[in-house]
Amino acid sequence: MPMPSFSASTAPAGRRRPALVAVTAVTAVTLLAAGCSGSDSDSAGQGGRTSQHDQDGQDGQNKTDTTAAPQNLTSQKLDWKACPTPSAAEGGGTAPSPLPGGTKWECASMAAPLDYAKPKGDTIELALIRAKTSDPGKRIGSLVFNFGGPGGSGVTGLPSFGKDYEKLRTRYDLVSFDPRGVGRSDPVECKDDKQLDAYYAKDMTPDDSAEEKSYVDGLKWYAGGCEQKSGKALPHVGTVNAARDMELMRQVLGDDKLNYFGISYGTELGGVYAHLYPKSVGRTVFDAVVDPSESSEQGSLGQAEGFQLALTNFAKDCVSRGDACQLPGSTPQEIEDFVVGLLDRLDKKPIAGLGDRKLTETQATNGIAQALYSKEYWPLLEQGLDEADGGSGALLLVLSDAMNGRNEKGQYSNIQAANAAVNCVDSKQRYTLAQTKAKLPEFREVSPVFGDFLGWGLLGCSEWPVPGEWDKPDVSAPGAAPILVIGNTGDPATPFEGAQAMAKALGKGVGVQLTYEGQGHGAYNAGSACVQKAVDGYLLDGKVPKAGTVCK
Repeated sequence: MPMPSFSASTAPAGRRRPALVAVTAVTAVTLLAAGCSGSDSDSAGQGGRTSQHDQDGQDGQNKTDTTAAPQNLTSQKLDWKACPTPSAAEGGGTAPSPLPGGTKWECASMAAPLDYAKPKGDTIELALIRAKTSDPGKRIGSLVFNFGGPGGSGVTGLPSFGKDYEKLRTRYDLVSFDPRGVGRSDPVECKDDKQLDAYYAKDMTPDDSAEEKSYVDGLKWYAGGCEQKSGKALPHVGTVNAARDMELMRQVLGDDKLNYFGISYGTELGGVYAHLYPKSVGRTVFDAVVDPSESSEQGSLGQAEGFQLALTNFAKDCVSRGDACQLPGSTPQEIEDFVVGLLDRLDKKPIAGLGDRKLTETQATNGIAQALYSKEYWPLLEQGLDEADGGSGALLLVLSDAMNGRNEKGQYSNIQAANAAVNCVDSKQRYTLAQTKAKLPEFREVSPVFGDFLGWGLLGCSEWPVPGEWDKPDVSAPGAAPILVIGNTGDPATPFEGAQAMAKALGKGVGVQLTYEGQGHGAYNAGSACVQKAVDGYLLDGKVPKAGTVCK
């Protein structure tokens, strides 16, 4: 990964999978449908990643955004056509299949200012996708989705989840987009596929001065590639500009309000939008919520704790199945110790993976995290750990590839490049090697499995060629319509506390919290009829659930 972190993305959370018997590497790639990083995302990113907006330099004090796109852009007409095959940066694959009933997906491009400070200057093209409402007579407007990352492609993400939102399509055109720097929207590019194969295999938890130098040199090399290939775009790919793009999108789509469904990093993007344009907020749902009150260090520490909790829950489940559990250990602690031991062995000597690629400690850690995004993938994790213990790292490597956006052909999407670009242009924080090393004991105490990986990730933006904009995102949105904020108590990537913090930060009468007592990243697609009823009731009928509602 460009930097050790886990994505605030939806994939594979909420994806359905068939019963597992024997899962091949290619099958696992298909099931996970990457996008994640878990990003999903998702890695693509960091579940607890932070940022704070204010491009006008007031660092959290900006009240309402006054930057506007020129009239020739706000009045542009979109040319909706049949969707093309996804680009390499979107992850490749085939054009989206029609929805049940035969509705076809349509795609278009929307022009937006490259630099909103120079609204009449250069423009970029943003890729959009939609499925028109199934009941035009009851249409409310558009419902715009962002599935997380940052770096996840909405143009490929929405069709992959489309069937899950068929009820919402009775009153909305379902719409998503590739945010700037992502997929087909002027994608950030850094290195080629072969170079990325080598880079993602590197040791990202150095143990001595030589490994530390190699790690820092790798960060410089990667950031240099991003600057060389995408230097013009890098200053402009942050969350504030993505929010401004959504306001332009609202106008171009012809909607009086932005009705929005943000998931994972999409909740941070939605929160920044609400802060900038509170009077434009329509019916809005945040699921798998990023904590806006945390610094990048606090977010990474929270994520380490969240993934450790998810691993503990996985281990408890395995132990509860007795002899059916394939992993050694009669207690959850013994299984966690086994995982730590396996990673230590891989640090010393990688094992066979796929083809001539070996499974390293870094890739195994990445793969374990990928499988913890959803309880549905715990069987894959159990199988992958068991096989790695026996010397075969193929399945864990496939899981790691899914996190990094690598398909079975060896091609990478740009999810990780975009993730790094957005994170580093958002966050002001730049850690030195000494500062990072001083933080490691705290990370290790919180998580024996993920602490080192995420602790070293603090160094990730240290070599980035563009300065960051903020410390934390300002999401206060006085006067905005109610925003339903859903927290999952077992979420590894965006811990539950983030939903509490987001609801409070949005402001009284705006943030309305709902709790889901479950496992995995996100709640709406986790199978809870209670959660779906609450969300559908608000989006379709305007019925705001009672604050503090708990679903199981």
